[in-house]
Amino acid sequence: MKKYLVLLLGVISLPLWAFSEQDLIKQLQQSHNVQGDFVQQRFLKALPQPIESSGQFALVAEKGLLWKMQQPFSTELRITPQGIEQWNGQHWVSNGNMAQSQQIRLFLGLLSGDLSGLKSHFDVALSGDAKQWTLHLTPSSLLMKQIFTSIIVQGNQSVTAMQLNEVQGDSTKIHFQHIQLNQPLPPAVKQALE
Repeated sequence: MKKYLVLLLGVISLPLWAFSEQDLIKQLQQSHNVQGDFVQQRFLKALPQPIESSGQFALVAEKGLLWKMQQPFSTELRITPQGIEQWNGQHWVSNGNMAQSQQIRLFLGLLSGDLSGLKSHFDVALSGDAKQWTLHLTPSSLLMKQIFTSIIVQGNQSVTAMQLNEVQGDSTKIHFQHIQLNQPLPPAVKQALE
């Protein structure tokens, strides 16, 4: 009987110790910057093999994301709340696609722990704990329902993987590796994002 009582008390009090969305936000926002490597795989219905790219990234809180793809070719993107810009060797050039601005803000929100913007477009379900969590996003807004079927984000102290599943059957998987939190930024990253 005592075993059952202890088990019952444990189950009843479980929500008190559960990892909440607020815990996740707090955990992700503790890092002023996150740097590391990425491997991105783009799965297209029309192709038998995924398109793979890799490189380095740096995310700076309230500034943006620097995405340096090194394979299969070299390109450098700066993603800020104002949009996406590409480095042409001399200066940053905007792609001028304002339709992407909503997706950009959502992507930055995913990486930096800003769930407020996500919740206006997705139903959010969090599972796991601080050491290994999964955030499952299901589109709720008309715009996002036209693009995604779901987005799955996994992580620990930072985001470690993302999977974006699109309506037309394509998907993108991004794995973040060799992650460093709150380390000094290289001069090129500082210049690009500050």
